[in-house]
Amino acid sequence: MAAVVGDEQLRRPGGYAVQVLLVAVCYFAAGRLGLLRELSVEGAVVTPIYPPTGVAVAALLVFGLGCWPGIMLGAFFVVLSLTTPSPEVLGVLVGNTAAPLCAALLLRRAGFRSDLSRLRDGLSLVFLAALAAMMISATLGVGLLVLSNRLAGHSFWLVWLAWWVGDAMGVLIVTPLLLMLYRVRWPPPTVRWKEATALAVAACALVPLATYSSMSLLFIVYPLLIWAALRFQLLGSVLCALLTSVVATVAATNGAGVFAKLTRVEVMVQLQAFNGAMALTALLLSAVITEQRNTRRSVEKACQELVEVLEHLNAGQAPPPRRPPGEDDTDDRPSPTGTP
Repeated sequence: MAAVVGDEQLRRPGGYAVQVLLVAVCYFAAGRLGLLRELSVEGAVVTPIYPPTGVAVAALLVFGLGCWPGIMLGAFFVVLSLTTPSPEVLGVLVGNTAAPLCAALLLRRAGFRSDLSRLRDGLSLVFLAALAAMMISATLGVGLLVLSNRLAGHSFWLVWLAWWVGDAMGVLIVTPLLLMLYRVRWPPPTVRWKEATALAVAACALVPLATYSSMSLLFIVYPLLIWAALRFQLLGSVLCALLTSVVATVAATNGAGVFAKLTRVEVMVQLQAFNGAMALTALLLSAVITEQRNTRRSVEKACQELVEVLEHLNAGQAPPPRRPPGEDDTDDRPSPTGTP
């Protein structure tokens, strides 16, 4: 689907240029947003969540691999807004472009579906796109800092870990959200709006309590994630994870709540461990639930067709023609609110 969309855009006059500029603007905006909250690790400034990586991977999956110049252009302006151009900037741009490209290629090779309706899709996004591919940008970026003497060699692995986890978190949280928003049917159904409102109110109340309390209460956000995944599948769980990650990141960078009286390294480790565990829980749990719902629908449809065949045979009539595969694909897609 992504390749088809990308090919159609490329055939339109001026469509490719507009597509590249759109990706560049979104990447730059996400980069500036992510840089609002920073952590200093061994003298290097890193972001706990770097949204542009998620924007880049989603763009490559939706528009096709041809939009990669937009990623490099957006990354260039992000770096330019932080420092003056230098030889190592080129290496950072290559790493920030190559990592999402590698992620998209690995996902395509694994048969990834952008609706994340199978457990294997969630696992592919986690292990191939987030954990494996993002090693490229972290290795190039931190390696160039060491080679240019901007970072001490003994600090390589600690800064590398912070850089890698920040890029991976952008893929785990931002990419599923953008893919779901791209596929959502408008206007969205209004069923379960009361439950959705109750979930939103509970999240807005409990998440700040868990992160800003002096006691260790971060575990209380997991029932919210389970509730969101069970009732609203991927869209609900990802939105809940995004809210929690943002609030936790703000508390950590301010040294408040459970992150008070910790060293910068301890803050980085605790925050990224919490964000990573929460994102994995939200993504994989919602993928399992969606896959089970789709399997149930397939079984129910097969049983209904079998009943129709038996009724026609008992009446002495020819069995009804089978519907072509994919005819009811739109009915099988999980709705944004998680209704069967």
